[in-house]
Amino acid sequence: MKHTRPTESELEILSVLWEKGASTVREIHDVLSQTKDAGYTTTLKLMQIMHEKKLLHRDTSSKTHVYTAAISQQVTQQQLLNKMIDTVFGGSASQLVLQALGHHHSSDEELEKIRQYLAAIEKQQKG
Repeated sequence: MKHTRPTESELEILSVLWEKGASTVREIHDVLSQTKDAGYTTTLKLMQIMHEKKLLHRDTSSKTHVYTAAISQQVTQQQLLNKMIDTVFGGSASQLVLQALGHHHSSDEELEKIRQYLAAIEKQQKG
């Protein structure tokens, strides 16, 4: 089933749910309000819309509704990344990687993971 691509605000809510797991609107709003000036009713309305768009599941078995993400973090990241590669980097994944590495300080651990990943890709392509 193809889901609607989430907006930036929807991604913020999904990110909280991916990290915390099942949460109430109040719990989501409390996290968002630490970095964003948005009213509780705005968060509630957005989450209701996200439920209608099938981006969220809602458990109504208790007085306080509990929401969970209906779409996976990995699939969503891949869709957004593919769109960015196509639209911003002319379809070139290597341009994206070079841009990211050129303007981001990577730890030795991150660089080692990248080396291992590249070695695995090379081995797979030769194999």
